Amino acid sequence: MPGGVGDRPAHAVGVKPRVRRLSTEDLSILALENETVAGHACKVVVLDCGIELDRLRASILGRLDRAPELCMRLCYAEGEPAFWVPDSELDICAHVVLREDAEVRDGPGFRAWVARVFEQRLDRSGPLWCIDVIPSMPGGGAALIWRIHHALADGLTAMRMAEAVLWDERPDAEATTDARMFAADLRRATHRRLGVARSAAREVPQPWRRSPFQGHVGARRAVAFATAELDGMRSVARAIDGATVNDAVLTVVAGGLWRWLEARHGRLRRVRVKVPVSLHGMSLTDHDAGAESGNRDSFFFVDLPLGPAAPLERLGEIRRATTVRKQGHDTQHIDAVMHELARVPQLREFAEQVLTHPRSFAFSVSNVPGPRHRVCVQGVSVCALHSLVEIRENHALRVAALSYANTLSLGLTVDPTLVVDVDDLAEDMRIEAAALIASVMSR
Repeated sequence: MPGGVGDRPAHAVGVKPRVRRLSTEDLSILALENETVAGHACKVVVLDCGIELDRLRASILGRLDRAPELCMRLCYAEGEPAFWVPDSELDICAHVVLREDAEVRDGPGFRAWVARVFEQRLDRSGPLWCIDVIPSMPGGGAALIWRIHHALADGLTAMRMAEAVLWDERPDAEATTDARMFAADLRRATHRRLGVARSAAREVPQPWRRSPFQGHVGARRAVAFATAELDGMRSVARAIDGATVNDAVLTVVAGGLWRWLEARHGRLRRVRVKVPVSLHGMSLTDHDAGAESGNRDSFFFVDLPLGPAAPLERLGEIRRATTVRKQGHDTQHIDAVMHELARVPQLREFAEQVLTHPRSFAFSVSNVPGPRHRVCVQGVSVCALHSLVEIRENHALRVAALSYANTLSLGLTVDPTLVVDVDDLAEDMRIEAAALIASVMSR
């Protein structure tokens, strides 16, 4: 496997390490990585002026004890699954890397450079994260490209890590972040359950569906970003009783996809997407009682209506579909079933193959809350924050939404040999977001 494996013995730490085993989700994510699919996600942090590399390294190093996961590396024992052990040889210079020679320009040039960095694998012999630093860019500003292996952290965990080691501390910082509030809402939801059978009926694969993003995924990537005003998206959600910002995100994706597909792939009535849902803050199952932070995700499937519908009509249809899944607690039921299947690894592997088949869903759309207020890194203001998540075999598109202050960003990752004109797709989503917001403001 590219990047090698962590083959240094556990006793290299110098003291008896505190071993941390990977959760079932972490191990599944680790197993997805192959010659063409990397296992990491990425946060693109754009700063409004230059930054000093040495100060950044010293600051992160001094705060790593607040995010101990960033000091862990993979270790292997014969006949056992991989597990985490502390890495006493962590070299901050190997994890916060200067990219002074990068030929970076604004716009498409910057996105092409981000895509090249995204393609590179993380070194499995050390902690699975790296920050590539562009200390200054033409026209001013700087950028940090932070890759974190998905086996180490999901979206909410990555935001917690950024708060712990990267963002400057706010003297008036509130104790509750968006991520913690989101987890608390999910905790309250776990006490209400309906039948597993109803959830299974909704989430069962639909082999008659076709995906415009199916095909053998290569090693190349292209990325693009679309942004919308977060307050406007909140107003959109309030316009339909029971709707959420996440419903509005799915509406924007559906509308933009309709615009893009009409000119390239012919007419499709619907596209089924996978919507990951974080279960952080919920009680772990007995199967993962020893697992700590990492991935605590489940999901549900939902059909995105494609067609020339009015934006609010599309939102209403999506809201009705997601409400059924929320009220049925589909995500919790899927999580419970998958953990039960983990008792028989062959059954879980078969279930994962079925649920990840391109006829089960076309692509994933995730949504993670970021900082509610503007943040700084070493006194330099963060002017933009984007998220990118790796695609997978036969799913050549991935959409990752991330909110920051009053901006909602959609980060698109594609295989450019299968999905051409990703910039056009991002622009179509931006246009759809503007139209959705305008439809509410004009009422």
